[in-house]
Amino acid sequence: MIHNFTTDQQVNHRSIRQFKDQSLTTEQITTLYQAARHTSTSMFLQQFSILHITDPEKRAAIRKISKQSYVGAEGELFIFIADLYRNQQIRHQLGNDDGRLHTTDIFMQAAEDTILALQSALTAAESMGLGGVVLGSIKNDPEKLIQVLGLPKMTFPILGLQVGIPDQEPQLKPRLPLNQITFDNDYPRDFSIDDLKNYDQTVTTYYDLRDANKRIDSFTNQVNGPKLNNHETSRDKLLQTLHDQGLALE
Repeated sequence: MIHNFTTDQQVNHRSIRQFKDQSLTTEQITTLYQAARHTSTSMFLQQFSILHITDPEKRAAIRKISKQSYVGAEGELFIFIADLYRNQQIRHQLGNDDGRLHTTDIFMQAAEDTILALQSALTAAESMGLGGVVLGSIKNDPEKLIQVLGLPKMTFPILGLQVGIPDQEPQLKPRLPLNQITFDNDYPRDFSIDDLKNYDQTVTTYYDLRDANKRIDSFTNQVNGPKLNNHETSRDKLLQTLHDQGLALE
């Protein structure tokens, strides 16, 4: 591959979950916002917003929802929101109806805008020597999270992002080999689990050698384990919560 500052930074990405008890500067936060603001956006509809959570009670509530002790502890906590409310209000105030805003198509475009904006912000954070972790766990109880954040209908929290000055140096987690995720023209259907034996061994070695939370595990074992087994979870309310917010109705 071609090596430069940006590509080397991207392929050496590590999720940081421990941060120093030090706030980011206004300039650093503005840089994150500017990077997110200039991200590609579907049809130029710019259907995302960012909440910077500084209130200790809200941070504690989000931590409880996430069930992860580091969420809302040190570092800055941001919630990236798919936001169709703003465009709904624009249409209403210009004398129009909601149009296609309640469709799954438009919600998906908003979700894509939101995710791309978060990734841009994270890349910008890492370029400044900061660390970050993407928080899907904020959706453990989506209905409760919406209440905590006081969000109006036509919005939905997609992901959280915690950013700060790193206070740990985790090892680089091995990813699937390129020949398992990149294909030319046609998607291959002749998949064999045997092709992942070497990768499984690499993952097992990673878990065995890492500094914290040592365990013996492999990639295929994780896929075959509790994460994807049938069981009830509060996340099963995601679709209903989306509908309650007026999103993805058709």
